Amino acid sequence: MKIISKTLKILPLLLLVVGLQSCSNDDDNNTEPQPMNIVETAVATSDLSNLVAALKAADGNLVSVLNGQGPFTVLAPTNAAFQKFLTDNGFAKLSDVPTDVLSQILLNHVIAGNVKSTDLVNAGSGYANTNATGPGDKNLSLYFNTSDGVKFNGVSKVAAADISATNGTIHVVDAVIGLPTVVDFALANPALSSLVAALQSADSQDPSPNLIPTLSANGPFTVFAPTNDAFASLLNELDPTGGTTLDDVDPATVEAILKFHVVSGNVTSDAIPTGSVTTLGGDVTINASNLTITDPNGRVSNIIPALVDIQAVNGIVHAIDKVVLPEMEQ
Repeated sequence: MKIISKTLKILPLLLLVVGLQSCSNDDDNNTEPQPMNIVETAVATSDLSNLVAALKAADGNLVSVLNGQGPFTVLAPTNAAFQKFLTDNGFAKLSDVPTDVLSQILLNHVIAGNVKSTDLVNAGSGYANTNATGPGDKNLSLYFNTSDGVKFNGVSKVAAADISATNGTIHVVDAVIGLPTVVDFALANPALSSLVAALQSADSQDPSPNLIPTLSANGPFTVFAPTNDAFASLLNELDPTGGTTLDDVDPATVEAILKFHVVSGNVTSDAIPTGSVTTLGGDVTINASNLTITDPNGRVSNIIPALVDIQAVNGIVHAIDKVVLPEMEQ
């Protein structure tokens, strides 16, 4: 594993406000850095002025929240990151962003607890929960990967790490982290790249079934997401000689397969039912006690316990170890 000095670009410490303490004997004044909380540190940092303005404008009195005891870990977008977010989303200025939306976006940059860069690097990759919420008021997930620096949801990279505050830690990031959809989580995680390729293959038809736009829309959807290993196993199942790739599978067949992995609603792992469940493609049988899915061919897929409840703004993702198939001709 790369050491922290190789994976994070640690910038110089932010300029802190220094208080002057006078001595009663009128001799030399002593200067000492005064400890500051997260909000005070952001206010004292010129490149975080847009973040401060956003905190003041958003619903939920977020300045007071982040002035609280915490601890909090804040992923703080730079001024340039905020400007790009506004431009990319068609906003002329910060005040054009609906305040309720702005609040959720900002909360998507706040993690409960004190998460240091070493914690992330030691883990390598994985998921945390932010203070933003999705369907059923469930906290949104945040994917991190440290294979090339520290990156969040595949879109935002740490530019300055481990800025200590009295009530937590700040990591300055180079992009605003939008509210993730189930598709965003598939795009972010390299272990789901074959699923992304399958979605692209299905959507390549004319006319397109538009699976990616559909799964990027409101939902909510529950997606049982096959890993790369699951797709590799399927291709080997279809052709044990190893000569078949995903590109060799007809896009209409890929579409039919993918629809067997999507259920309407935001079904968390503790609410997965037992019995027949209707997917967008047809019925499967789920056993909630051992987290298995049996397809119409009697093939059993296991829901991976370490990769469940990946909460998006429009649904939830549970990773599985085998691709679910429609009924196959005998």
